[in-house]
Amino acid sequence: MKPEKPRRMALGEGLSKLNENMITLAEISEMAIRKAMGGLLESDSAQAREVSTLDREIYALQNVIEKTCVDLIALHAPVAKDLRTITTSLKIVTDLDRVGRYARDIAEVALSLENGRESVTRNQEKLKRMADLTIHMVDTAIRSFTNHDAASVRDIAEFDNAVDDLYDELYDDLVNQIEEGSLPPRVGVQCILVSRYLERIADHAVNVGRRVVYMETGEGPGKLNRPPTSSPG
Repeated sequence: MKPEKPRRMALGEGLSKLNENMITLAEISEMAIRKAMGGLLESDSAQAREVSTLDREIYALQNVIEKTCVDLIALHAPVAKDLRTITTSLKIVTDLDRVGRYARDIAEVALSLENGRESVTRNQEKLKRMADLTIHMVDTAIRSFTNHDAASVRDIAEFDNAVDDLYDELYDDLVNQIEEGSLPPRVGVQCILVSRYLERIADHAVNVGRRVVYMETGEGPGKLNRPPTSSPG
């Protein structure tokens, strides 16, 4: 029969490696969003083109992490917080993969709109505010995971509420501009898509926050503070 100490050491080493890979995955996902929005708002095609490579890196690392999680469960039968860490990591990698995919979609829009900069610039302020809030949410969720800090994401849903309000405002603005003929329909639709992608990334940041609360406390995913009906300001 295997001594308990070596088995615990092996599990600990596996969890440490898992944590390292999760941190790397989170950092690449956040970088993908920043470069995608940089490509769009700064008219920087070089940044936009980098996002495709980052998305492939996210996918490859996701597969490594999923295999690590399955191996840890199969070989070490973890319990309590160790098991929550592994199962939570399996869910978070899916959220981060989606973040990477939306970042890639934004980058593709940025590259397709290289000749429509004037129309994008007209709506740049709200797009930037929405992107800044979304990136803040992703950064907060990632830091809560890497620092094992459930308290830091208790109010993340309030930021999600603000992102939703900005999405609604921007959608109405863009539709009005299309209807009055001041915005080419193709460009307007692309800008609407970008705002939708940002709104979905914010939702995934909330998911990560909920999962961190569960991982650290054992509380169900609904334990985050719920936002009010209107924006917190």
